[in-house]
Amino acid sequence: MKHSFKAVLVAISLASSSAFLSINSPTHRLSSSQLHSSQASTATRTPKRTIRDRSPEETISLLQDITKAALEAGPQAAPSRTLQAYIALSRTLQDFSPFSPILNGRQAENFSAPVALRKLFERLGATYIKLGQFVASSPSLFPKEYVLEFQKCLDSTEPLEWNTVKSIIEREIGPISQHFSYIDETPLASASIAQVHAATLKSGEDVVIKVQKPRIDELLKADLNFIYIASRLLEFLQPDFERTSLSAVAGDIKSSMLEELDFEKEATNIEEFRDFLTAQALDDVATAPGVYRSLTTKRVLTMERLRGVSMVDADSISTITDDPEAVIITALNTWTSSVMNMPWFHADVHSGNLLVLDDGRVGFIDFGMVGRVGEKTFKAVSELSTALAIGDYEGMAKALLNMGATDDNVDVQKFGRDIEQVMKDMAKVQPDIASVGISGDGTISASISFDDDEITNMLLRIVDVTEDNGLKLPREFGLLVKQSLYFDRYLKILAPTLDIASDSRMMALGSSDTGKKMEVEVL
Repeated sequence: MKHSFKAVLVAISLASSSAFLSINSPTHRLSSSQLHSSQASTATRTPKRTIRDRSPEETISLLQDITKAALEAGPQAAPSRTLQAYIALSRTLQDFSPFSPILNGRQAENFSAPVALRKLFERLGATYIKLGQFVASSPSLFPKEYVLEFQKCLDSTEPLEWNTVKSIIEREIGPISQHFSYIDETPLASASIAQVHAATLKSGEDVVIKVQKPRIDELLKADLNFIYIASRLLEFLQPDFERTSLSAVAGDIKSSMLEELDFEKEATNIEEFRDFLTAQALDDVATAPGVYRSLTTKRVLTMERLRGVSMVDADSISTITDDPEAVIITALNTWTSSVMNMPWFHADVHSGNLLVLDDGRVGFIDFGMVGRVGEKTFKAVSELSTALAIGDYEGMAKALLNMGATDDNVDVQKFGRDIEQVMKDMAKVQPDIASVGISGDGTISASISFDDDEITNMLLRIVDVTEDNGLKLPREFGLLVKQSLYFDRYLKILAPTLDIASDSRMMALGSSDTGKKMEVEVL
């Protein structure tokens, strides 16, 4: 079997194991028996609770959570966000209003709930853009039409004025003239949480500076606390909602998003990845940006500037190396090794974050999103890899089921046939590269259709197959499998004839003796 099916199935096994740990964790999902309670008989079904069943202790706990959230958000948060929400909602409604041609001279759009919600989220700003991206990467939690629509959720905003950026930099790390000989006032990129500027140190090194936008922490705290309290209230008023672990999911989203605001944490991730490359003797073939700790704080991150081309730019890669196949094998082996040997792995390897550098090495950038792995189901990873290598799809199905994701009796033969069909369908999909370009300053722009629509559709197919066969997978499933699908497409571009199962250059997945459990936690 060719291409990166093995990597895809490793990700499936990792995600499946996280499902089981999440199921057993009181802070995540409900138990397997709860997940399938709808199939239980009426005689054994637990009666639904109502608000009248709430104890005084539960009421006090809710009030304490509301008070804590209000204090964290601050007294000015609610009025300002209410006004912003009113403006965003009004503009979104105008897009679909029959009076739109009269009001703004444009033809009204046909109403679509997913489109309307996506536009509203974009207009509400940073928090809701991040939530939209969460929806897009969570096919096991949200309906297909919302997952597909929120792929379009744009995390691109108008850049801050230079004077504002300058004041943030100098407040965090001191006078610019003391550290930098040059900073480009026009940002390389501007997103909802931060924007990035190219610069040169006084010592001559080229760097990039990631600058957090002002008051973004206050905004996120206000919004995320509101979302958390809304989920707690819904569960309190309708106790049956507790079966969905709604407030637990909201709490996890809140924690992970607030961690993304800590650039010192991202700096630590980068440094740990560089240490891993050195320890594994991979630093001569792969790298990550060096971090300038003296010029890094929670709100400013100063890093080495890596110059290279996107992993989908086959033409440019061919001018760097005469063996593009070896480059993508290096990238995949490095990522796979991090899954097996590090406490976490890079969880956002889209084409903008995986580069082929001018010196031929693979460059990993943007470590704001990582997944954490542990030891629980490493054996299952090996079972899946072995079964895939010999084309034993029923064995792959058994490996997934051996992880204990369901209490139901599953038709293993049917499950195996379904997996086989998905694998065959994946082999038929070819990348469609619309355009790739490199600007004069070395920044990369690429338009490839599979990064969004095709990868998402394959993700949805895999989710459908697992759920149709009685496995309920968490949000982390989509995140992990998506990384493997990215690698599958890069292989089809750079190594279309590679037989991943038999090529001696490929790392033997599951061969590590670390005994790691694959418990996934998204940060």
